[in-house]
Parts: sequence; C-alpha cells; structure tokens
Amino acid sequence: MYFAALLARTEDGWEASDTELDDVETLSDLADLAREASPDEDTVLVLIEQEDAWFGVVRVDGEEDPRIYVSDAAAAVRSSYGEILLTDELLGREPGDDGADLDALDLDGTEDGEPDDEDADDDGDAAAGSADVPHGPVGDAQILEDLGVTEKELRALSEDALTEIAEALGASETLETVR
Repeated sequence: MYFAALLARTEDGWEASDTELDDVETLSDLADLAREASPDEDTVLVLIEQEDAWFGVVRVDGEEDPRIYVSDAAAAVRSSYGEILLTDELLGREPGDDGADLDALDLDGTEDGEPDDEDADDDGDAAAGSADVPHGPVGDAQILEDLGVTEKELRALSEDALTEIAEALGASETLETVR
C-alpha cells in the first residue's frame, strides 16, 4: 500500500495535502505538482512511502532543482512511484543507461536457460534489472537537516518514517489529517 502527501511550508506553519500520483510520470512532473502547492515558492516536501518497504522525500524550494532521498533504492525500483524518484543522476548512471547493452551481451548459445559456468554464481539480480541499483539509501541524506532532521536520524528511520519526519517538523497533526 502506498501513501503520498505534500507538506508545504507557509508563514503559518506546515500545510498538508494528500496527492494523487497517477498522472505523475517524471520527476519534473512531481516537482511541478509540488510547486503548485506553494504559490509563494516556499519549501514543499513530497513524502511517499510503500508500507514496510521504502520511503522517499522530495524537497522543492522554489525554482531550484528538486532534492531527493530514497530509503532503499532496490525496493523502490520495483515500484512505479520509486522509478519516478530514482533518476539516472541519483543512481550515478549516465542518462539513458538502463542497464544491459545488447551489443555487449555474450550470446554464445547458453541464453536458452542453460547457465554458463562463469555465470553460475550470479544471484539473479541482473536478470531482474536491478543489478546496478544499490540496496539501501540513495540521494541527499541532508535534505531535511535545516528543518531539524539530521542525516543520521533520517538514515535510522524505518517503518513509520513519514510520521517521524512530520513529528520532527512539528507537522504530525497536519500530516495525519490527510492520512
């Protein structure tokens, strides 16, 4: 189960709104959605979680490029929402590098399911397309530092991460109104 919300920082504190991500296809779309939530170009946080698997925070400050933190890239890559956040830049890949290069594949006749002796030790991640996606957190772990959540605290969050983030921001009641 997924949950996504926007927290917009205003002069009166944080304002929350639940958000539907069905029409969001790219990080740029997500950033535009966040900017619409704050006409005064204040800080907007997009909080996304997949229950017991991963969470992500996207921070948009006015027209600046969005900053992203994902708690577990390997779990998020299997999610359509996670794929939006896991940009090539965030994963340290060249744009358009989606893993396997067909010209580099060794098609020696063993591709019909018979493993080559050298490939027998593989754990199958390459077949799943996630071999180049790290297990664990990726992105800007200092994304909430100036708002009161240190890098160490962010990395230590687990099951109820979004609630814990909202508590640290003083916005837990606000977030609960849209949960």
